[in-house]
Amino acid sequence: MNKIANFNIKVASILIFIGLIVATHNLIIPKNIFYLFLKLIFLIPSVALIVNIANIIPKHTLLFFSKVFGAIVLITLIIISYLSSKRKPDNFSDLFDKWDSFLGIPLPKFLINWPKWLDTPFMHWINTGWKSFIADYGLIFDAIGYGLLRGYTELKGIIVQTPWPLVIIGVIAITYFTSGRKVGTTVFVGFCTFFIGFLNPRFWDKAIETTTMVVIGIAICIIIGIPIGIAMARSEKVRNAILPILDTMQVIPAFCYLIPGIILFGLGAIPAIISIFIYACPPLIRLTDLGIRLVDEEVIEAARSFGASKKQMLLGVQLPLALPNIMQGINQCTMMALAMVVIASMIGTRGLGDEVLLGLQQLNVGAALEAGLAIVLLAIVLDRMTQAYGDKIQERTQPGKKKQ
Repeated sequence: MNKIANFNIKVASILIFIGLIVATHNLIIPKNIFYLFLKLIFLIPSVALIVNIANIIPKHTLLFFSKVFGAIVLITLIIISYLSSKRKPDNFSDLFDKWDSFLGIPLPKFLINWPKWLDTPFMHWINTGWKSFIADYGLIFDAIGYGLLRGYTELKGIIVQTPWPLVIIGVIAITYFTSGRKVGTTVFVGFCTFFIGFLNPRFWDKAIETTTMVVIGIAICIIIGIPIGIAMARSEKVRNAILPILDTMQVIPAFCYLIPGIILFGLGAIPAIISIFIYACPPLIRLTDLGIRLVDEEVIEAARSFGASKKQMLLGVQLPLALPNIMQGINQCTMMALAMVVIASMIGTRGLGDEVLLGLQQLNVGAALEAGLAIVLLAIVLDRMTQAYGDKIQERTQPGKKKQ
């Protein structure tokens, strides 16, 4: 009997806490602090009363009064909460719509809504500066665009006019010699090259257009990126100045790189090449800097002991030993350039990316997937060629270090 009574007392005590939970479930903010203190003052002594008088009043009497008291507390809390509270809003943000005071103290308007006097005309500054820049230096970019367009047209025309069997044989020959005469890599690259045209005859010329843009973009990355990486490795001040720029370039969404290309060079292949260069250059700069910094100090000291100048040190010691890292940077540059091809198709660029975009616009899943597979095969070909050449250089410059 005592166990049953103790259990019922515990149940009655739990009812009080359930009453608090139920009463506050459908409300968020009390109208003022008075009601909140009223609830606490009413609840805490009630619980303490049940606990303390358990040893004075008989069990059956305590059981009866505890049930009645628990029910009264539950009903009272529900009534007080209903009268003193706001209903839960539909959206969480609605809680802050009418915050014009805090604890009865009026708040300034600039703490509630963002003040208009803090609005900075950043967009106006950019547009004004950009228009002035185009007006002053537009002819220079026209000349650059004309040179790139001429080079792109000539290179694409040479490859397109070459019979496709000779193109495949040329790719196989380049892979064979750059990979150190690895037959397996050569056969695999030749098969992937053939399969691009095997998927769809239309893809052959498209793949050549895409490859031409990628090759020109990578060439610009090599011409500009490697010297910047060398400067970063040789000067700590240059490195500290360039690193934030590289971090920003790698954080900016890829679509944003199309904007300067369109404004400076219009639509077509040239802005795509510029976008490829901007998007793919940071890994090459970083890995060039890293490769030169990883050259063993003992090797550098040995070269200095033989009287090597800074130029001889760079060209004869540091760059040859850093070539594996530089080739890894070119490999990463190639993969990022191919990733940019599909995005660049949105500004009128021809190639495999254009086929993917056209398939998506027409909801032709098969055509988009087929063109995407062709891009993957092209990426495999370029990746195996650059990676194999990097492995060959590493075996020559670091014969004791095996690639993991």
